[in-house]
Amino acid sequence: VQLQASGGGLVQAGGSLRLSCVNSGRTRSSYSMNWFRQAPGKEREFVAAISWSGDTTYYADSVKGRFTISRGSDKSTMYLQMNRLKPEDTAVYYCAADLQGSEPPADYNMDFWGKGTQVTVSS
Repeated sequence: VQLQASGGGLVQAGGSLRLSCVNSGRTRSSYSMNWFRQAPGKEREFVAAISWSGDTTYYADSVKGRFTISRGSDKSTMYLQMNRLKPEDTAVYYCAADLQGSEPPADYNMDFWGKGTQVTVSS
């Protein structure tokens, strides 16, 4: 599994961004895909997760109703649609894969991490 996140950028508060994460590696294993974020001076926190089938999703309370996670039909691509962005959403966003599909998702369960993409929301 080799993950690469993209789609970050600078947006005004209230705006939208769509992040993508692509697995360019080959694996026969199923895995959940997850988004985490880390703001300057803060610990990394969970944002959203989606199961291998795409039928089950999890969201942090802070993003519920604003962010939507989805997965492509080929299972190798994941998206995070972020609407009504707030300055407190500013962070580096990381995608991660969990071969066990742990519930609830937690960073210590992740098996693979991609490099992050910066999201900056101006007020």
